[in-house]
Amino acid sequence: MRPDKILYVDDEPMALKYFERLVSPIAPVLTALSVEEGRAILRERGHEIAVLISDQRMPTAYGNELLRYARDHHPTMVRMLTTAYSELGEAIEAINTGEIYRYITKPWDLENLRADLRNALELSSLRSERDEMLREKLAVQQQQLLASRAAQLATVCAGFVRPDYEAGLHAFLTAAAASGCAAPAIDWRAMDHADLMQNEAQRGVAIGQALAAWMPRFGRPTAPAEAAAALARALPTQFTLQGEAGLVANDRTLLTWPLEGAVGERPAEAQVAWLAWLLAIDFGVTVIPADGVFIVQLTAASAAGDDWLAGDIEELLQAL
Repeated sequence: MRPDKILYVDDEPMALKYFERLVSPIAPVLTALSVEEGRAILRERGHEIAVLISDQRMPTAYGNELLRYARDHHPTMVRMLTTAYSELGEAIEAINTGEIYRYITKPWDLENLRADLRNALELSSLRSERDEMLREKLAVQQQQLLASRAAQLATVCAGFVRPDYEAGLHAFLTAAAASGCAAPAIDWRAMDHADLMQNEAQRGVAIGQALAAWMPRFGRPTAPAEAAAALARALPTQFTLQGEAGLVANDRTLLTWPLEGAVGERPAEAQVAWLAWLLAIDFGVTVIPADGVFIVQLTAASAAGDDWLAGDIEELLQAL
């Protein structure tokens, strides 16, 4: 739901009543008698507020302090300051420092006040629409990056580890979906598309090298109990044995990092151990979330199928 309310802050009760009577036909109005009351409303209902208007001169704090707080915590909210003519210097300074959209002088001109508020509400609506479009675009880009990483891992596993990687990678992707894998974050303010591609290529090589280093440590276990013990020995604080051929994982990110790690982040040793282990063993694996931990059960190996990679990617995207 888009924000649609106007919050007006003034230490004069009559001014609040007058404002609400004048403005309520335009939009729902919330009021506060102090900067502290205004902050409290912003903390509780900031997502509902499209426009914040504050008087400047109040006994305990100035209005621009509240507007600065709103700028830091609700940057898309349209902020306005109402002042007497003698305080215009403070209003202009607030504009110059990015604290407010504009100022309204007291006493108010009613038609100008309504026009200014309509413009502010329209600006808020445009900002909300822009933000929704950006969120949708970013979500698509994150999904594309997640799918690209899953496909890249196939090349990495085949090139650095073993040509018959399908069963191991299939188990990894299935477990990642069951573990609640998130889409990787992308900060487009810090990089462009070429930077992203370079970072992802370097990241893929680093993962491949780390996988190749891990594989000799696991060998090729011939029994489920032997396989489970190998992982528990390698990462004793992250994986503990459960029964003869089961494990408990206490860190979800170890099950998902090759997919959801930050762009540009290189793998720590433990972050690729799970994938390396899955590639080393010849058993099936099922991961079950349970009260903040993840139960790992070893099963008989099963073939990945003809279209396993496309199916696994689809399952990952559906789980987001």
